[in-house]
Amino acid sequence: METETATRWLTDEEQCTWRTHLEVNKLLMHQLEKDLQPFGLTNNDYEILVNLSESPERRMRMSDLAAATLQSKSRLSHQITRMETAGLVRRENCESDRRGLYAVLTDDGVDTMRKVAPHHVASVRKHFIDMMSPEALAELRASLTPVAEHLRGRRGKL
Repeated sequence: METETATRWLTDEEQCTWRTHLEVNKLLMHQLEKDLQPFGLTNNDYEILVNLSESPERRMRMSDLAAATLQSKSRLSHQITRMETAGLVRRENCESDRRGLYAVLTDDGVDTMRKVAPHHVASVRKHFIDMMSPEALAELRASLTPVAEHLRGRRGKL
């Protein structure tokens, strides 16, 4: 454990950058969620629909979907139950592993994606992409890529 004298405190500029990042992240996620509300979806719902729509046969093992969405298996199970009730997904048994389950995107889920995706992309564009120049976007991507790679490598580690 670090002692107070060994702590590398953030400089004023680093602190400002960190807090700006936190604020932007919270505000952007709040706005995207708000823009999904008219469709009866949350950001988590949309993320699950996207993952399933991009998967072969529009299906993923529940454990893989939990890992992809950074949700616990229990939390994902509750989320999928709610989405099943809405007719967006269904569960199917895994033939190769009797204990495993798949989450499968239904035809209604596909229709929902087709209807919602253009609005979601417009929201992302309006509140994020169009707020920056192409050069700033490239710089942001270059800056965040090593952080994302580092954190991906730490997943599942204590």
